[in-house]
Amino acid sequence: MRPTAYIETSVVSYLTARPSRDVVVAAYQEITREWWRGAPERFSLVASQLVVAEAGAGDPEAARTRLEALGTVVPLDAAPAAESLAQALVDHGAVPRRAADDAAHIAIAATYGVEFLVTWNFRHIANAAMRARIEHGCRSAGYEPPVICTPNELLEDDHEDAVG
Repeated sequence: MRPTAYIETSVVSYLTARPSRDVVVAAYQEITREWWRGAPERFSLVASQLVVAEAGAGDPEAARTRLEALGTVVPLDAAPAAESLAQALVDHGAVPRRAADDAAHIAIAATYGVEFLVTWNFRHIANAAMRARIEHGCRSAGYEPPVICTPNELLEDDHEDAVG
């Protein structure tokens, strides 16, 4: 059985965006595209209705492209348990109040038992300084937190030539 990966909005945004002239952003875009090519064979891909709503906002053509990319991803609803966990993450300072949607992404992934939350959001999700609080908040509510990571961390190299 394949592990489940929750696709946060930043991933689909990097996947479908026009090529950036910023070298870091361009690298994230290329890493995302490389990961996405193999992801459906390695993971069960899911996203919340929140991701769909965020991806559908903004420029109509860009939104259409983002939504098309999400077409093969299984949508998850935000159950009351996820709403409660998101509120707890905010109330206990694991995620800032102004980033309540980011808390919702984490909570939805945790309440569905998703193994990986894939994101490029370093501010409030893939943030080493906040990780312990996020994990503690999830566990305190009775949920195992997802492994929060970037597409880069889930790339598999060809280990055929590896020594050892």
